[in-house]
Amino acid sequence: MSTIVIHTPTLTDAQLSRLTDTFGTAPVAQANHFRLTSTMPKDALTDACHSLSQAWQLDLNLLPESFDAQAVRLLISDMDSTLIGIECVDEIADMLGIKPQVAAITEAAMRGELKFEESLTERVALLEGLETQALDRVMQERLFLNPGAEAWIDGLKARNIAFALVSGGFTYFTDRLKDRLKLDHTQANVLEVMDDRLTGRVKGAIVGAEAKATFLTSLCAQYQIDCRQTIAIGDGANDLKMMHAAGLSIAYHAKPAVQAQADVSLNYGGLDKVLDFLA
Repeated sequence: MSTIVIHTPTLTDAQLSRLTDTFGTAPVAQANHFRLTSTMPKDALTDACHSLSQAWQLDLNLLPESFDAQAVRLLISDMDSTLIGIECVDEIADMLGIKPQVAAITEAAMRGELKFEESLTERVALLEGLETQALDRVMQERLFLNPGAEAWIDGLKARNIAFALVSGGFTYFTDRLKDRLKLDHTQANVLEVMDDRLTGRVKGAIVGAEAKATFLTSLCAQYQIDCRQTIAIGDGANDLKMMHAAGLSIAYHAKPAVQAQADVSLNYGGLDKVLDFLA
């Protein structure tokens, strides 16, 4: 028996009828979404969810049969374009008037067309000489949480699920978000600074795809849980290794390559819709 999550608090009579006819069972209303179960073959269910999602412009997801929502103890999230609505490195570059150049590299890396570590080295090198106060400007003037972020984090805390923020971006931002949102764990890259200016280098090993996956597994060891008791969410190709390691992988408004490999996708709703998987 397969479970489908329909990420909306309301459905029209026509939509309810269409869902019942398509899947053979009627949707059941939950607190903020609907669920239904079906015995249809997985491929047919996936195709039907995709078709209705596009037609109705709302998220429908087929949950993996192996996913146990009650067992989840850790969620690990990407930062840029996932928890927050910007790519920090692009906005930092804008302070030097080179945002288009840097953003093009970022976009290619997120699509998986460039090796992340090399692309980050290239982008950070372009920031050489920038005063560190520019980072504060990005934090104060440009950084914003994606819709539903605070309700999502509050919901996880209410369920006693730890939150880890991991980023191919920079500790300047993850540290401040950790304090602001009372997050449990963070990991990111450290920008090298000399005389209050960026040197154009990252200190230490770069947090890329492999490091993100390792962060997840190390936290599982710390909490003495199995990786199947985790959820990983991201939008870019450098998130895929940690997503593959998790019990449930969520593509959030993600690149096509990421959506193709994730268990479920959120393309229309906000981050609070992640809680629908935990009902």
